Amino acid sequence: MSDYATVNPATGETIEEYPTLDDQGVQDALTRSHAAFSTWRATAVADRAAVLSKVAAAYAEREDELARTIALEMGKPVRQAVGEVQLSGAIYQWYADHGPALLEDEELDVQGAEQSVVRKLPVGSLIGVMPWNFPYYQVARFAGPNLMLGNTILLKHAPICPRSALLMEEIFNAAGLATDAYLNIFATNDQIADMIADPRVQGVSLTGSERAGAAVAEIAGRHLKKVVLELGGSDAFIVLDAPDLDATVRSATRGRMSNTGQACNAAKRFVVAEPVYDDFVAKLTASFEEMTPGDPMDRGTAIGPLSSQSAADTLAAQVDKAVSQGATVLTGGQKVDGPGAFFQPTLLADVTPDMDAYSEELFGPVGVVYKVASADEAVELTNSSSFGLSGSVWSGDEALARDVADRLEVGMAFVNEHGTTMPGLPFGGVKRSGFGRELGRWGMEEFVNKKLVRVSKPPVSKR
Repeated sequence: MSDYATVNPATGETIEEYPTLDDQGVQDALTRSHAAFSTWRATAVADRAAVLSKVAAAYAEREDELARTIALEMGKPVRQAVGEVQLSGAIYQWYADHGPALLEDEELDVQGAEQSVVRKLPVGSLIGVMPWNFPYYQVARFAGPNLMLGNTILLKHAPICPRSALLMEEIFNAAGLATDAYLNIFATNDQIADMIADPRVQGVSLTGSERAGAAVAEIAGRHLKKVVLELGGSDAFIVLDAPDLDATVRSATRGRMSNTGQACNAAKRFVVAEPVYDDFVAKLTASFEEMTPGDPMDRGTAIGPLSSQSAADTLAAQVDKAVSQGATVLTGGQKVDGPGAFFQPTLLADVTPDMDAYSEELFGPVGVVYKVASADEAVELTNSSSFGLSGSVWSGDEALARDVADRLEVGMAFVNEHGTTMPGLPFGGVKRSGFGRELGRWGMEEFVNKKLVRVSKPPVSKR
């Protein structure tokens, strides 16, 4: 089978296969992207913004087609897929609306000159290595700000998302983007390593696993290329108290089960204060049990299959190992019988630091509950993770919740909400969750030449 293929994870059926680039194709893509940079960087900022606005409009016009494509490719429930399409379009429109102002020159204190200015300029051709779990949204976070800047993009998508990858390229071209300023490339990992090393490439952004991030960072570092990495997460959902326990449980369920639990910033660890622990866990268990995996094409489905059979097998092995090491399964714990990559909504308890499940990421509909005696213990347990993407704190005592949120070692902390993503908010983590930021003005500050221009009067000889 080809490296790139559309395989319906709900049935296991292979729909279509796509050829990968040959060695000459790699060189052609590098040459074309590098050449396009001269044209796209010279395009007026207002014209770049107009292209992104057309892209946003296309996402709205083709919403159903785009949503159904990823429901077929990676199993996202189609109702959630529509939400992803809308968010992606909003990101492109945000950069169309705000990008021109963000690119204006910054006047500095002249400090002995006539003028000191920082200009924000593009750097060249960039590689984006994107994952399958949010096929459009992840690309928008990278492509939106960098195309607005005037950079050009070589986009390697996940091998299970070829149809959506081609659709995005088609939309950019139809919107009037400079020829070859955005190129979809069906490349292998080895080919991407060679492309990162090529002097025509100026940087790389990867969203994916720790292993992939480390490999890309090593190659990029060896060749002095800028890197942005958005990697895994094991985000905590800290419940200190619950003025409305039912509402908090609903938020916890959404935070864990959205996208069938396949999100780096999903609520994966439920850290619950002792006074509310028993009631919270009982209600959360019941809530998980009410969720039935179903056909992602059905608008009534809230939880679909995992992205692939191998993903379901990996998750099953992780849960089995946790149980063998002493964890308790409160509900679920197994794959669903049948041809699809379905997995039961699962809740684990009694996970201790010596177990693998304590430190690894569970990428699917599996949550872990922990009981803590105090807010200090909640912070300590949360920060014991090697990940640091995001976390949330739930309490009727806003001052206490703010204090706990401030003490979390994460890139994003939320009080009484979890995982909120908006075009103008920065997204990124610390520790093994990666480095760099996407979205908002921060997304335009990564692959940019902040060029200082100073102007002084010509020297005059003393007489």
